[in-house]
Amino acid sequence: MARIASAIRSRIPDTIRLAGTHAGNHPWKIQLVEHPRRKESPFFRAAKTTTKKILDEMSDDDLPYGPRPTGSENWEMHHGGSLWVKGRDGWRMYRAKAGIEWSMQFCADPEKVDRLRRLAAELVDAFPLTLPALDALGYEEARDLLRTPITDADGVEAWTDSLFNSCVPLSRGDHQGILPKTPGEHHYPWPVKGADYFRYSDFTLWVTLPDGTHGAVAPVGRRGSGDGRVRLLHVPENSKAATTLAEAAELREMAVLPPDSRAALEAFQLQIADGQRDASGPLVAEGTRHNGGRRHGRRRQA
Repeated sequence: MARIASAIRSRIPDTIRLAGTHAGNHPWKIQLVEHPRRKESPFFRAAKTTTKKILDEMSDDDLPYGPRPTGSENWEMHHGGSLWVKGRDGWRMYRAKAGIEWSMQFCADPEKVDRLRRLAAELVDAFPLTLPALDALGYEEARDLLRTPITDADGVEAWTDSLFNSCVPLSRGDHQGILPKTPGEHHYPWPVKGADYFRYSDFTLWVTLPDGTHGAVAPVGRRGSGDGRVRLLHVPENSKAATTLAEAAELREMAVLPPDSRAALEAFQLQIADGQRDASGPLVAEGTRHNGGRRHGRRRQA
C-alpha cells in the first residue's frame, strides 16, 4: 500500500502541492491541494470589458439580473452561457443551452462545445445589429468566435472565456452567495434559483425549515386561491427534510407543508395580517399589513 501511495505521489506535478486528506465512513478519500493562482485569459478580459460597456448602455429596467451594483460592489461575471445580442430596442442577453464553468472546460468535448457555438451563431444571425455594435465596442473577435469551428482544447478555452459564455452579469450574492443571506447560482439549482428573478415580490421563496436549514418553496395554488399550503422544492442534503423530498420525487408526488407551518407562514409573511397563525384565507385589505414600519399594498394568498 505504501508503495502504491509513493507511486501516486511521484506522478503528481510539481505545481500541485498536497494539503491534506479528508475521509468518511463509506470509505472515501479526497485529496486537498493548493489551488493554483488563476490568471485571467485575454479572452475573458476582452469579454468582461465589452460586457461592462454594454451594461453601461442599458437602462436599469433592461438589465438581465439587476439591480445595478452600487458603492463598493461590482458586477461579477458568471460563466453561465451569456448570449449577448443587439436588437432595435437595445442590448439583450439570452442564456445558452449550457454554460461552461471555467474548470469544466477540461472535461468539455470540442464537438459538443462546437454545437453550442453553432446555436449561438444562429441566434446572433437573427440580430444583424449585433456584430457591428460589438465592433464599435472593440470586440472584433466576435466574428471569428462565432464562425470558427471548435475542434480542440484551444478552441474550447477561447469559447469558455468568450462574451458568448462567460459574461452573465450577477451581483456577488446572486453569483456565489449562501443562505441565509443570499442564494447564489453556484450553490443552488437554477430551476429554483431562477424564480428569484420572476417571483412576486411579496412571496418569500427561501424559508427556514424546522431543523434550522433553509429550503425553497412555492405556492400550491394560484395567486388569490386562498390556499396557504406550500410545496417544498429544494433543501440542502444535511436537512432532515431531504429524505422526505427524495421519497416524494421517487413516488412522483409533492412534499407539501400545511398552511400553519413555519415555512408557509414565512413564505406568505408579506401577504397576511400580523399575528395570523394560518397562511390560508382571503386577501388582506390594503394598508392592513405593516412590516418594519413600511406600509404594504393589497396582499393575496398563495
